[in-house]
Amino acid sequence: MILRSRIILQLPENAPVEPLVRLALRRGFQNFVLAGPPPEDFPPEARFFRLNGPTVLDGSGEAGPRVIVEGPSDLERAVDALRSHPFVLVEFAGEQVIPLENLLARRQDTSILWVRAEDPSRVPGLLGALERGSDAVVVPIAGAGDLERLEPLLEGSAPELSWTLAQVRRVAAAGLGERVIVDTTSLLSPTEGLLGGSQGAFLVHLVSEAVGSRYTRPRPFRVNAGAVHSYTLLFDGETRYLAELEAGDRVLVATPRGTPRPVRVGRLKIERRPLTLVELETEGDRFTIFAQEAETVRLSGDSGPIPITELTPGQSVWGVRLPPARHFGTAVTESILER
Repeated sequence: MILRSRIILQLPENAPVEPLVRLALRRGFQNFVLAGPPPEDFPPEARFFRLNGPTVLDGSGEAGPRVIVEGPSDLERAVDALRSHPFVLVEFAGEQVIPLENLLARRQDTSILWVRAEDPSRVPGLLGALERGSDAVVVPIAGAGDLERLEPLLEGSAPELSWTLAQVRRVAAAGLGERVIVDTTSLLSPTEGLLGGSQGAFLVHLVSEAVGSRYTRPRPFRVNAGAVHSYTLLFDGETRYLAELEAGDRVLVATPRGTPRPVRVGRLKIERRPLTLVELETEGDRFTIFAQEAETVRLSGDSGPIPITELTPGQSVWGVRLPPARHFGTAVTESILER
């Protein structure tokens, strides 16, 4: 939803916009630009802006200039506008990336920069230029089809994952504890799964329940992901305790050494069950994971998924190395020791 807050949808002229606005609101968009005043049935929860020739008006009537950049002299006008107005809408004619980077490098932190995208495919580049991007992107849409093209582009990119094999050093009963089942709103393949573990520096790959057993049906939307204290990895690269996941969160799923993708959490099932402690070693460091003692809980081994009930010392399982220091899930640079 963070990226959606940086999107301003430019609604079509001379066409009913109320149904399109309500659809966009259901999809998480809240900001809209119109060519005139909003109609009487415009939803009150929507935030609107108005194009008025060379200016843009916000809901309170505050104005910002609309600058079309066709060459270096126009770019200078945009820089001057950012220094003298609370916000500026810039439209690039032709090249976009380099002039936007120049504008971002010279802007002041107190100014707000909007950039118009001629096509939804341009949005990721405008949001990510110089690892910062414009504060908002104005995207013209004509109908529901444009929203469907735009939404996948706002999922963001997955963090770079450093896959490595860890050797199992110890497997032991760990008594009763609360474990977390993550049911997603997507169907996972038999080799896809979540990442989890007790330490943020190394997360183990836990395989989905897309393959059942003699006594259970396949649950291809489910991962039995570990004890409540375990970390898992979100698609934006942050870690989150399993117990703190909420419906709608975007978690990262992947196959070892494969391309990760985001899926949404549908619900959690936290139940008291017998747990197994697995101690692992990789690159001289030791890590642990606590998972339910059940045949349907499987870790990705070097030769395929291994049920935790069949895991023995000496076997190797796949996991991901991550920066160890975290502050509320975000990687930070500091010394830390997790045991």
